[in-house]
Amino acid sequence: MSKPLDRPLQRTRLASADLAAAWEEHAAEFISWAREPGFDSYWRFHRDQFLELVPPPRKRTLDLGCGEGRLSRDLKALGHTLVAVDASPTMLGAVREADSELEAHLADAAALPFDDGAFDLVVAFMSLQDMDDLRGAVREAGRVLEPSGRLCVAVVHPINSAGHFGGDDPLSPFVIEGSYLKRSYYMDHIERDGLHMTFVSEHRPVQAYVDAVADAGLLVERSREPSVPASALTRVRGRRWQRIPLFLHIRALKPR
Repeated sequence: MSKPLDRPLQRTRLASADLAAAWEEHAAEFISWAREPGFDSYWRFHRDQFLELVPPPRKRTLDLGCGEGRLSRDLKALGHTLVAVDASPTMLGAVREADSELEAHLADAAALPFDDGAFDLVVAFMSLQDMDDLRGAVREAGRVLEPSGRLCVAVVHPINSAGHFGGDDPLSPFVIEGSYLKRSYYMDHIERDGLHMTFVSEHRPVQAYVDAVADAGLLVERSREPSVPASALTRVRGRRWQRIPLFLHIRALKPR
């Protein structure tokens, strides 16, 4: 049997979406997708780029929107005392199956079951764009941080979620057909090497993330738009993706 060909990303704009319900619906797909070694951008380059922003372990670290737990496990291996939170029962089951000793809680990120100042570090890796209440989640992250604690965020870059390339050529134009500034919902369906995944998210401009951080009483320390390294370029992530950022990273401080 011949190997199935990769299919290009198929994006559909949605009038509305229940993001928590969508991620629970597609959780089993994501577990297979996320755990295929070396498969997606997490393994190729994105984890290492994000970890450059993350402070060394001190007291307790909260993984906000942990998914199936791959970053939680990696941070734990680096010495972090990890607590993982997700709103998907299927994802939490996968977290506990992979590491029964990792503390994991089923909870809404906008209503965390922790005391004020319980953590010195909160990470939200590729999760905030998939949460129904962005401002509530960031506000709760600020609440559970101790003074001088930090929030580290990675999201789909809003340029990425607002538009698309006109073709596969390295010089293909990047097109925004609707509004970059207007918030909207979208669904991406991807098939690669026999695996398929549906991502349902909300497009928000950069200002929405920065305002949420500021309104939570946090101060932005770093903002990065990392490029795809040459070593990670593939037929799926071609050289055109060195012109447009895939991801946005933010690190914020809770002042004393």
